[in-house]
Amino acid sequence: MVLFWPYAWSLTLAARALRLEIPAFTSFLILGFIGASLLHSQFIYREFDRQVERTKNRPIAAGTISVFGAVVFLFVHIAIMLRMIWNVDQMAFLFGVISIVVLPGIYPFMKRITYWPQAWLGLAMNCGAPMAWLALGQGLPTSIMILFAGTWAWTMWYDTIYACQDKRDDVKAGVKSTALLFGTWIKPILFGFASALVASLYIAGVMNNMGAYYHTISVLGGALYLAHDMYTVDLDSPKACWDSFHRNGFRFGALVWAGALADYVTSL
Repeated sequence: MVLFWPYAWSLTLAARALRLEIPAFTSFLILGFIGASLLHSQFIYREFDRQVERTKNRPIAAGTISVFGAVVFLFVHIAIMLRMIWNVDQMAFLFGVISIVVLPGIYPFMKRITYWPQAWLGLAMNCGAPMAWLALGQGLPTSIMILFAGTWAWTMWYDTIYACQDKRDDVKAGVKSTALLFGTWIKPILFGFASALVASLYIAGVMNNMGAYYHTISVLGGALYLAHDMYTVDLDSPKACWDSFHRNGFRFGALVWAGALADYVTSL
């Protein structure tokens, strides 16, 4: 779901600004629900997955699914996604290829060469934000690039917390992450990323003339949610880190979308 929400947030802001009809909005929303980046990661990263307690039973790492079968499924999935964006304009199609193939394909290798793989993941996971406006033929307005930057910061937030689950195993396996890099400064740095996300939601909302529902539920509600999560999460507890990641993927994403959706629907 963390792959879907940036697209949904951006699409809903666009739908309100353009007064998009609900059937068209629904169609674009469904198209954005499909993603292939996680399979890229599990296929390329299978040898490291076998060395980490939490991931050693993933289907590809455990041998439940063969490498050949995974490759076939991956290419079929990518082909379907490319077909879905075949009829968009040239700029949108190029951006779609980069977001579907290039960025997710390179990400798994980043953990081997840099302590900032989450920064690359932030690009791969959040291309849906600008892609929503490109698919509607609206180009890339400044407000959505600001939102894109905010969703990148969100990925830095939740995936650093996610990586805290595996700190000990990652050191043994030679895997790099911001969870290891930030060390004792991790919570203050996470606060900075959360603040950047909230600021981007607010600025994008103002620039797109979003109303009270959005600013109350999405911006203020989202800020309070992140503050509570940061205060309560125990970054030395794998379970607490997983629970925080899960909450971001479902509850937080849905909360931000709910405010934008309410604003859009009531504006029609």
